Amino acid sequence: MRWTIKPKPDSNKTAHLQEVLGVNEIIATLLVQRGIETFEQAKAFFRPSLTELHDPFLMKDMDKAVARIEHAIATNENIMVFGDYDVDGTTAVSLVASYLKTYYDNVATYIPDRYAEGYGVSYMGIDYASDNDITLIIALDCGIKALDKVTYAKDKGIDFIICDHHRPGKELPNAVAVLDPKRSDCTYPYDELSGCGVGFKLIQALGVNRNETIDDFIPYLDLVATSIAADIVPITGENRILAHYGLRVINESPRPGIRAFTQNAKKKELSITDVVFQIAPKINAAGRIKHGIHAVSLLSELDYTTAIQYAAEIETYNTERKELDKQITKEALQQIKVNKEEEGFTSVVYDPTWHKGVIGIVASRLIENYYRPTLVFTKSGDKLAASARSIKGFDVYNALEQCSEYIEQFGGHMYAAGLTLLPENYDKFKAKFEEVVSSTIDKRLLTPEISIDLKISLHDLDDKLMRVLKQIGPFGPQNMHPIFMSENMQDTGYGKCVGEDDKHLRFTAKEANSNAIVGIGFGLGDKLSSITNKKSFSTAYVLDENEWQGNVSLQLMVKDIK
Repeated sequence: MRWTIKPKPDSNKTAHLQEVLGVNEIIATLLVQRGIETFEQAKAFFRPSLTELHDPFLMKDMDKAVARIEHAIATNENIMVFGDYDVDGTTAVSLVASYLKTYYDNVATYIPDRYAEGYGVSYMGIDYASDNDITLIIALDCGIKALDKVTYAKDKGIDFIICDHHRPGKELPNAVAVLDPKRSDCTYPYDELSGCGVGFKLIQALGVNRNETIDDFIPYLDLVATSIAADIVPITGENRILAHYGLRVINESPRPGIRAFTQNAKKKELSITDVVFQIAPKINAAGRIKHGIHAVSLLSELDYTTAIQYAAEIETYNTERKELDKQITKEALQQIKVNKEEEGFTSVVYDPTWHKGVIGIVASRLIENYYRPTLVFTKSGDKLAASARSIKGFDVYNALEQCSEYIEQFGGHMYAAGLTLLPENYDKFKAKFEEVVSSTIDKRLLTPEISIDLKISLHDLDDKLMRVLKQIGPFGPQNMHPIFMSENMQDTGYGKCVGEDDKHLRFTAKEANSNAIVGIGFGLGDKLSSITNKKSFSTAYVLDENEWQGNVSLQLMVKDIK
């Protein structure tokens, strides 16, 4: 691990915030690091307001989208809400379809089969629409590159409204409306919305004609917050407001489908991190193992008893997903060793038998072992399909663009993408991808970085600091959990390895004259020798709370030890 410490901000700015907010230097420093320098900025940050959400009609083509949907309702057309099979897509479909169904009956939902149809808008989906007299398709979290398919639909008398948040290609689909804040000609003030977030802006715009206020849309924010968490979009600006209020809905009055997953949660209040690890994988498991429409059924269900049944089915898919993930990761790691590719700048592995639904997870697991841009391929029909994952600071989407001569189709983000190619191009692609990455990556990025916000003493850790730190959340990209560093720590003699295969480290440590505090280091079992025999050590950590039998105490979630 590379430890880097952020430079201390301007002391005048820090002192000003300390004075006007009545906070200590630690909090003031963290705020200035996040670009918050005035009382007004701090007020907006600590007290997010739904009134600060942008006017949805600032998004290019929003007026056209609303007009086309209103026309469809007025003329009694059949509407299909179409979305991707991951968390972002299924939450988006549930959100838009649920809203439309509150005042219009002729609404169908459609999620493509991951294996039979693949990612995004599909010919099968369009044919299904045609066979069922559907004349308007609202595509969510996909469609921005579906030029041929939108044209195919138009020839069948079917209009498209695209609601996407992925990067557009050089040409846009010939749809009635293309809602995508990443369009170069779209001046919407915030371009980091999730796919479900774009869907939310659409229903917000539709509500204008019904004299609805933002309060009418609060019940939908549990879906938006879940998509923001799962899709790892920046938690800044509008996303931070949506996540803040969405978490409140998840914790206080979630829809039956989400409540079915959270009813046995050990924590009283779930965070974005809890949504990422406890809710999102289960929703994703439906599309990975069976079919994404099961997730839509769960998230749209109004009856709690039925939702419990749906959730139980999805839990079995998630158990199967975990077993596949473990087995395929083991095989992929073995393949890297056998092929002696440990010294390369990329990991690219392939097996025709690997389950397509878990290759993205496996790619992330491989990065935990070999920290570099990674692709995991499997067979998909007569082509090969892959999930790509990247490391902090490296744009895998751009790298794939430079290999496009060997790719049939691809799309995604800086850190995650998907692609297909012909089997005969696999070796050429693999060589080209290695060449592109090795010639463009900053070699320092190949060592994982811990970016430390501030060096502090264990004496500084108390309940008051924890209370204010919580208010800096929700945490996520561009508003990460503050990472602190403390030096000259000593284990009090209780340090030990815990968990399966002694993978994890647990200790109780203190500084001179400080109180002792428990530290938990997941995956840090091999660091035990660094803290035993009264050795002095430094720790990079996130301050956290441990809840046990109704008691709450501070603890360190340890990132690394030196």
